[in-house]
Amino acid sequence: MSKIRILPEQLANRIAAGEVVERPASVVKELLENSLDAGASAIEIEIEGSGTRLIRVLDNGEGMDEDDILLCLERHGTSKITADHDLAAINSLGFRGEAIPSIGSVSRLTITSRTQNSPLGTKVSLDYGKLLKVHEIGCSRGTIFEVRSLFGNTPARRKFLRTSRTELAHIEEVVKCYALAAPAVSFTVRIDDRITWQFSKNQPLSHRLAMVLHYQGPLLEIGKAPDQGTSSGHRGATPIPGSLHPAPATPSCHGWLLPPDADTARSAMIRILVNGRAVRDRTIFHAVNEGFRNFLMKGRSPVGLIHLRLPPEDVDVNVHPTKQEIRLRDSQGIHQMVSQTVELAVQQFQKKIQGIIFPSSGPYQKNRHDQPMADSPAPEPVSSPQTQQGSSPAAIHGALSPASGHPQKKPSQHQLPPAQGVETLYPSSSPLLPQTAENGSEEPSPGQTAACAQPLEQGHGLKIIGQYDNLYIFCQSADGGLLVVDQHAAHERLLFEELKKKFLQGSLASQTLLFPVTIELTNAESEGVERYSADIERMGFSVRDFGGNSHIISAVPAMAGQWNPGELLIDILGKFVQGKSGTEKTGTGSTLDDILAAIACKAAVKAGDQLHHREIDSLLTRMAQAELFSHCPHGRPVTKHFTASEIKKWFYRP
Repeated sequence: MSKIRILPEQLANRIAAGEVVERPASVVKELLENSLDAGASAIEIEIEGSGTRLIRVLDNGEGMDEDDILLCLERHGTSKITADHDLAAINSLGFRGEAIPSIGSVSRLTITSRTQNSPLGTKVSLDYGKLLKVHEIGCSRGTIFEVRSLFGNTPARRKFLRTSRTELAHIEEVVKCYALAAPAVSFTVRIDDRITWQFSKNQPLSHRLAMVLHYQGPLLEIGKAPDQGTSSGHRGATPIPGSLHPAPATPSCHGWLLPPDADTARSAMIRILVNGRAVRDRTIFHAVNEGFRNFLMKGRSPVGLIHLRLPPEDVDVNVHPTKQEIRLRDSQGIHQMVSQTVELAVQQFQKKIQGIIFPSSGPYQKNRHDQPMADSPAPEPVSSPQTQQGSSPAAIHGALSPASGHPQKKPSQHQLPPAQGVETLYPSSSPLLPQTAENGSEEPSPGQTAACAQPLEQGHGLKIIGQYDNLYIFCQSADGGLLVVDQHAAHERLLFEELKKKFLQGSLASQTLLFPVTIELTNAESEGVERYSADIERMGFSVRDFGGNSHIISAVPAMAGQWNPGELLIDILGKFVQGKSGTEKTGTGSTLDDILAAIACKAAVKAGDQLHHREIDSLLTRMAQAELFSHCPHGRPVTKHFTASEIKKWFYRP
């Protein structure tokens, strides 16, 4: 007798249910997708007992007649594909015809449905895959699915379910995703006769996302919202704006993300939709992270919603039983599109912040160094004697302080000593100020007279209050609010953007050492010098082999000239070795961004550096002119703005 035999249909359905119906949330997902495909404009979900006791999904879609209901109970019974070529361009959420028979095989299932043209509906009852009865019934147009005693015939599956709170959280997450995917559809969720979520019809997508995230602040809009044209479900259903149809001719990306420093729960995440389908895709997630690179602190991820609309033939959704994973035909192109779209949105958001913080930036900046202001008092003269070779940044700032009332500041103990024979990048001025005349005269050159004759606040529209703890700059904004600036983070971001721009242009300045430095490297570091020699040279280093693991450094990046060359090179090599193959992607962020950020961090003014009023003015002006300024390259915020109303509220003033 043959050992191989065909499984009974009921047993096969139970095995299939193990792939499709993982938990109660899987049932809700499949039924919601069917309702959306049927053109529903209102969907209600009722849950009892974490979903194992009852799941009821009601919709006002096109409904089914008796024949269709009986056919949908058969495995692979579907109205959404008819031929092989349909699989190459899926334009519906469901298509396999496995969900309903799989659900029916592990539950007591009741289906009630009526079409628009039928006077009566049809009700069908199943008991764990066994058909009990079929009869006519009076009901409204649409479909009602009732799933009771889920996994009642498979106690082992029920035993492996999580707590009621966890299972309900999974169900709510499914509803949230499809509420964001179909903003023209109303959703109501009842759990144990209590409404927990309610999304009204035609509610703006940004409002729905704010509800889902419990967030009330501003959102970053990603890309351009598609035209709210009509799109229909399968079998001539009522058109639904924002669903899968019609198929887009070209890829597009739209969504909303929370600002980088938004205060949200660590469990908050980004939701990804592709053609209205909630999916998990590493390529898209990585692209969003790349677009937000250098604006998020380590360990944090973007939060919000990204909705991709792609031609159906460019997406393969038939790679996972639950259809939660997809395969993209042009994954590299999609990655680049998403990353660039997010980057552009961040830049536009920066402009909005600048408009709030620096209201006078813009037209004035273009003429700042060209036309003097009428009746403008000259600023207080700044003493800037010629510094000695090898002076530390702190000493430079101390020398620039006014002679009266501001003693020169000692160098910070935690700073590394400058390398012997290294010239400072700013021999006669602060890193925050324009270069003075070569003779070190206190008098401005003719080209600087116009700028120096203007009031300090005109370049940024802020009234400088002063410096706190030699780290934070306090200013009064035009709206009467209080602006606090982290001087190190602000300068670090400005230097980083300058370094990156010059690196990509191949014009990063190098500074030759008067006395070359010899260092000993490890085997891995020596291999790194050889492997990444081109990038190391472009960054301003000149390193040559001196036999064995010994190397000679004869030039360093000019911006970091006051730092120990050996330690700086070893730090950079460590980042190269850690990044490995990703180091060549300079334009998209990768390891070279981390290296340039490290150089900028070392070259920026430090916490504890006392700044003169004119240095603060220069820093704020550069921030007002910068394209990106709100966060340092490591993701820390640069500014914090307190409005006048917030300050009054603190002190209970009207």
